[in-house]
Parts: sequence; structure tokens; C-alpha cells
Amino acid sequence: MGVVLEAMNAPASLRVLARVLGWPFKPLGLKGDPSVPPVTRALTALGPAYIKFGQILSTRPDVVGEELAAQLSVLQDKLPPFPIDVAKAEVARELGIDVDAVFSEFSPPVAAASIAQVHKARLSETGTLVAVKVLRPRIEKAFRMDIDAFYLAASLVELLSPSSRRLRPLEVIRHFEGVVLGELDLRLEAAAAGEFAASTEKDAGFQVPKVEWHLSARRVMTLGWAEGIAASDLQGLDAAGIDRPDLARRVLQLFLSHALRDGYFHADMHQGNLKIAANGDLIALDFGIMGRIDEYTRRVYAEILFGFIRKDYRRVAEVHFEAGYVPSDRDIDEFARALRAVGEPIFGMDATRISMARLLNYLFEVTEKFGMETRTELILLQRTMVVVEGVARSLDPRINIWEVAQPVVEGYIRKNIGPQALARDMVKTLQVLARFGPRLPRLTEAALLRQVAPLPEPAQPSRWRPLGWALLGAGVSAAGAMVLHLL
Repeated sequence: MGVVLEAMNAPASLRVLARVLGWPFKPLGLKGDPSVPPVTRALTALGPAYIKFGQILSTRPDVVGEELAAQLSVLQDKLPPFPIDVAKAEVARELGIDVDAVFSEFSPPVAAASIAQVHKARLSETGTLVAVKVLRPRIEKAFRMDIDAFYLAASLVELLSPSSRRLRPLEVIRHFEGVVLGELDLRLEAAAAGEFAASTEKDAGFQVPKVEWHLSARRVMTLGWAEGIAASDLQGLDAAGIDRPDLARRVLQLFLSHALRDGYFHADMHQGNLKIAANGDLIALDFGIMGRIDEYTRRVYAEILFGFIRKDYRRVAEVHFEAGYVPSDRDIDEFARALRAVGEPIFGMDATRISMARLLNYLFEVTEKFGMETRTELILLQRTMVVVEGVARSLDPRINIWEVAQPVVEGYIRKNIGPQALARDMVKTLQVLARFGPRLPRLTEAALLRQVAPLPEPAQPSRWRPLGWALLGAGVSAAGAMVLHLL
């Protein structure tokens, strides 16, 4: 932990506190395979939730440094596996099948991560190659212990540091808990894979493996086998003639497209969950963590990105205030000036010269100064953006994320903010109103009956207001029904 805090240029007081609190865990780094770096061994020994934290850091060499990122990369899919006999017994128990009869081949683990491991298998009936994902034994209990520890830590942080409450650490852990619990039911992951495949089926150069529903259950999931080169195997990609700068652009643009266009995105897009097919297609794996954001939040996020791209920091500030992200009593001009200090160093600068660690540190100072609270609905989006940017930078260290993002964001803005979007919103509103059509006579009658009882004299001027609203609603709904009929 000290290495991470040092890399992120954390305050000296925080480093001292981490050193004092972290001493009981130092022996953990001395256990396990001595060929594995101590930091990686320690996180592995601490538990699956800590491994998830390490996976995120492994995608950001610009934050923690190249050496530490390389050490942590083994957490993505190269953790110690559990025995194949245990996995086959779990598959047989969950699916109620004879594993050797259903599968003509069932390999040892080909990948092992914090929650589950994957086996390559072949279906006896069709000869189809599939990937069988099996949860680790007793993983639910292990995660429960980790999350309880996180709740304790968050409570202590709120107690000892009142200023941290604006970051809502307990809410963040509660959100993390919900995400993790979803990962521990592979039926939900299978459903997520199916939905993601449907929403991205027209995306050129992007693949999602097909779900084998009859061979999936709570602790076992079977997907079509994805053949390709791991996104982390840069030498393999070069040997295969893959254009890495182009691949880096596609990774970033596809993520933004899924988040803005669909509001449904892969929220765990580290290198271990991405493969590149022989034809250059990007193949997504592991759908345990998916993100979903509503249409309003998408528009806010797009306007913020668009404002940064156009260097319109005043508009970025206005969007933050309009969305309630910044308290209304703060100075909007000062906030715009602070945002300019964040954005200006990025534009026109070679990506290799940008210190993401310093940028994150300054952003934290800005949010503290202006009283911005953590938005739990954006946690997954923000976290995934950090991870995806890290993947893109690993493929092309000179990538300029703003230039790559510009066409996707501008395309979304054109379609979803402006006259075209207003007309579409009106149609949706009329559709909602039209659904109340059959109930309008009864609502109108009820409003009329409420007028029978005389009101006190001072209240007489407003006695017909409820009826007025009811009749207005009836008129609007009727108009909406007619418009929909004409459409």
C-alpha cells in the first residue's frame, strides 16, 4: 500500500497512517509463491475484494508506475486455480448432469481470477467449443468478510474525518456490495451477456460470446469459446500484425458508444477481460459487472465531456450546477476557472507527458473546495472510464483520449441534445399520457365529485383548480393519443 500511495503522491500524513495501520498485513506479502511480487501476494492473501482493487490499479501504469502495474497484472486472470476435480463436481451438482457425458473434453483451468475460473470444454453432442465458468468454493463467505471490513473502514473514515463525508464512503461501499453480489450469481451474468450481445450486435469489430443457457446456473455459466490474443499480450498483438493504435481508439470509442448510446456498458474492461480475434475484432469477456445509466445522466455526462472537448469550461460548470452536482451556493465562475486548470494542461499535449496521478490529485482538491458529493450512480461509469483509458494507453501510450472521444460525443450530442431530441422527448411524454386515457373519465368524475362539498369562503377562488388540472390532463392525453395515431 505504501508503494501505491507513494506513486500517487499522497500526503505524508496519509502515508504514515497507512504504514501504522498496515503493519499487521505485512507478513501476508511473504507467503505464497516467492516468484510473485510481495504486493501481489499480499492482495491475494487479503481476499477477493482486495484483488479487485489491485486489478483496477494494474490498468493504470500512469498512476502507480509501470513496475507496480506489471506486478499487479497477474491479478487479472492468473491467480492460483482450484483443482479441476472440484470444478467438475461443482458443475455436476449445479447442472444436474454427468460432466463426462455432456462434455467430450474438459480442460484444466485456462484462467483464474478473484471470483471464478474458466475451463475450455467441448460439447459431446455438437462438438462446439465452450468456456465453462465456475465460482470459487466458498467465495460468497470470503467476499462477505471483505465487505464487512470495508464497511468498518468507511465508518471509521467518516467518524475520524468529517470532511470525508461529502464523498459518502458508506454509500460507495454499499454500491460496491450490490455490484459484487450480482457477480456471485452467474445466472445474472448470463442475462447480462445476452442483453449486451443484443445491444451491440450491430457494432462492427466487436463480439460477445453466445450464452449456452441450458448449461448455466447460479454457480456455473457456459459461453461460446472466444479464440484470440489477450489484450495484455502486446508482443503477441505485434506479431499478429494488429494495429495497436487503431485498437486503442476502438476500445475507447466502443466503451463511450455503449455508455452514451445504450446506457448499458461493460464495467470491468481490464486487459484480462478483452481478447483480440485474428481478424482484429475486439471480444469482450466476463459480464459480472455491467453498468447502467439513465438517459438524463447520459446527457449530463455527454455535455460535460463535450464542454471539455470544446474548452467551454463555463458550460461544463453550468451543467454541474444544473444537475445538482455542485451546491447552488458556490461561485460558478470560480468553478469554471478551476475546471479550466484541470482541462487546459491536457489539450495539445503528448499523452506521455500527462501525469494522471497529479491530475487525479488536483481533481480531488477541486471537488473538496466546491463541496461536490460522490454520485453513486456514476461510480461505475467513472471507474470504468479510468480502467478503459488505462487499457487504451497500454496499447498506445501516445493516445490523446480527448481527440479519440470527440466524434463519439459529438455524434451523441447531435442526436440527443437539441430540436431533434426535444421532439423525441415530446413523443415519449405523449405516449405516457396516452396510457392514462382509459382512466381519464373516472379521474374527471372523481375530481367533479370532490367539488360537491362546499369549501370555506376564503378558499372559494381555488375550488375548481383540481377539476381544471384534471380537464387539462384529459385534453393533453387526448391530443397525445391523436398525435400517436397520426404518427
